[in-house]
Amino acid sequence: MHEPILDLDDLLERNRQAVGAVGRGDAEPILALYADTDDITLGNPFGPFVRGRAAVMATVRAAATRYADGELGSFDTLARHEAGGLACVVQTERFSARLGGAPERTELALRCTSVYRREEDGGWRLVHRHADPITTPRGTESLAGG
Repeated sequence: MHEPILDLDDLLERNRQAVGAVGRGDAEPILALYADTDDITLGNPFGPFVRGRAAVMATVRAAATRYADGELGSFDTLARHEAGGLACVVQTERFSARLGGAPERTELALRCTSVYRREEDGGWRLVHRHADPITTPRGTESLAGG
């Protein structure tokens, strides 16, 4: 069991640092933010949505192996909504990393929606994350084949 993260701003900073760790190939900091329940979900840039603790853990670990030598950039928050025991944060995450063993870093931007839930221990935990590279307008042809 994780120690509760009582302050949402603290959790968001930990999430920012955890994304930086993924960019260095380390999935464990972001996995530590997830709720210890089977209703958690993830949509990452490398595949379809997954549901359940085991599937999310395996998917995040596999995604992290695709990154190396990452450096954090800015996180631009578009919206933050809190109601009751839920919070939704919409951000553009910017960082650089070597992708798939490439020799040079690539500048990356991901649009990301994260949903956090206040757990029984009073702490906040990540229950859903969706990140993809669509950060500029696209034409209708981009919808074909997906």
